[in-house]
Amino acid sequence: MSLSADEFHAHLELSAATAGIRLPEVVLPDARHLLLRSMRFHYLDWGTPGLPPAVFLHGGGLNAHTWDLVCLALRRERHCVALDQRGHGDSEWSPEMDYSIESQAGDLGAFVDALGLDRFVLVGMSLGGANALAWAGQHSRRLAGLVLVDVGPETRAEGVRKIAAFTSESTPLDSVDHFVERALAFNPRRNRELLRRSLLHNLRRMPDGRFMWKYDQRHRGKVDPDAQARRRELLWSAVDTVECPTLVVRGAQSDVFHDEDAERLSTRLRQGRWVRIEGAGHTVQGDNPAELLVALRAFLSEVAGGR
Repeated sequence: MSLSADEFHAHLELSAATAGIRLPEVVLPDARHLLLRSMRFHYLDWGTPGLPPAVFLHGGGLNAHTWDLVCLALRRERHCVALDQRGHGDSEWSPEMDYSIESQAGDLGAFVDALGLDRFVLVGMSLGGANALAWAGQHSRRLAGLVLVDVGPETRAEGVRKIAAFTSESTPLDSVDHFVERALAFNPRRNRELLRRSLLHNLRRMPDGRFMWKYDQRHRGKVDPDAQARRRELLWSAVDTVECPTLVVRGAQSDVFHDEDAERLSTRLRQGRWVRIEGAGHTVQGDNPAELLVALRAFLSEVAGGR
């Protein structure tokens, strides 16, 4: 499942108009594939070569298209690329069902090496933010800046459980509209028409004609009682070694990441600050991309390589 070029163009125009974002032009990204560490990965390249680079990582159960509007709005200021992380979007599923933070951080390192990126801004939301932070803990000198969207070493168990319940639901459904209803029940902030179109980037048609999520669900719903403690320890260790300027973004209505979590994280970072985005829950880039862009542009203007 996907959108045609014309449908994708119209979707971006409507998304921008709905969000109140003025775009000088609507240009579609180049969809590209590359082999990293014996796995095939898909990413979107928004151009423009020669501008300071920015890499975007999506959250769990999402894909690179969650950053479409943000990347499109920034394409005259930054060379934006958005990666489908392993087991998501049009990237390959892990044959070993290895979705550890360490392995995904390794994918990120291989990706930026393959593209020859240095002194870039790294933006990660939720799962992507955790992976970005883990990588930055060892490689922050390669970064001009780091942006963590609604994630940190400490997250709220109840909010995480709600997301896990939604993303681990593996029952194929008869129509895209059924997925729309399910997604709206989970996040009622979203526009129905825009949500339906965006879901086409994240659904696949089964041989029997029904629809299912693209992302790998084989490991979802499995509980490892020690996983959260290991994750927390790994990420706090990374926080203590990140040297680059870091912006922590929190959705004001998020039930996953609270003000206290953002404050604690930004205070412990060597060059940290945090900002609250009103009218947004956990998926900040989807709920309020216009205000997120304001925060991103302010940060980008200050970090090395800013324009």
